[in-house]
Amino acid sequence: MREYKMRRGEHLEDRVEDMKAYVEEYFGPVSGTEPYKNTELYVVEEPDNPVFDKVTAGAVPYSGKKDTLALDIEERPAKEVIQEGNVDAAEEAVSLKNDFLLNATGRDAKSRRESMKRDVEDKEVPDNV
Repeated sequence: MREYKMRRGEHLEDRVEDMKAYVEEYFGPVSGTEPYKNTELYVVEEPDNPVFDKVTAGAVPYSGKKDTLALDIEERPAKEVIQEGNVDAAEEAVSLKNDFLLNATGRDAKSRRESMKRDVEDKEVPDNV
């Protein structure tokens, strides 16, 4: 499960008023919920895009900090998708994920990557420093 931060000065609840409807708009009907860090995330067991096997997404609240957006997408093997002739669906899957994250967090793929790199670098501080 990955958690995505909001753009500076913005809050998730301002960008996404109804998380369940937002998840359904991008991935298909919500079939249930799953516990994660003291909250319930929405689960789409049968996503509209045939590349996805299962999608889990939702807001993760933090005391004293901004909420983050949690997203976990289980994908089918590429070989299987291609054999079924769903190459277009594979391209659409990438766009769906990026659009979902951009519209919810206000951050594009490049800024999300840079943020994750900084988080990893911050955690890799040597013991002798």
